Amino acid sequence: MAKSLNIKKGDTVKVIAGKDKGAEGKVIAVLREEERVIVEGVNRIKKHTKVDTQGRGNTGGIITTEAPIHVSNVMLLEGDGVTRVGYRREQVQKRRPDGSTYPAERSVRISRKTGKDI
Repeated sequence: MAKSLNIKKGDTVKVIAGKDKGAEGKVIAVLREEERVIVEGVNRIKKHTKVDTQGRGNTGGIITTEAPIHVSNVMLLEGDGVTRVGYRREQVQKRRPDGSTYPAERSVRISRKTGKDI
């Protein structure tokens, strides 16, 4: 089973290790099985593509794209700095299809630095 990660698609993160240390960007994709994330504008690589003979529009050549980096090398950005991610359980009211409600709990991501919801 894949490990649960604190970083989600759409989060703004800062790279804290590696060749792109200090760079900030938005998470494009999360690869849970590999414990990696793809961050916009970070870890750019050149990719050689073949010419598509089926006529689907790909002309081939060299494409610059983002490669995945390990999730431990990024930290979530909040306000002006980075923060760790915590969780808090909240009481909520859920509704059944017949219209009746019942109490339940849900998990909410919070900032360890400020305690606010993310």
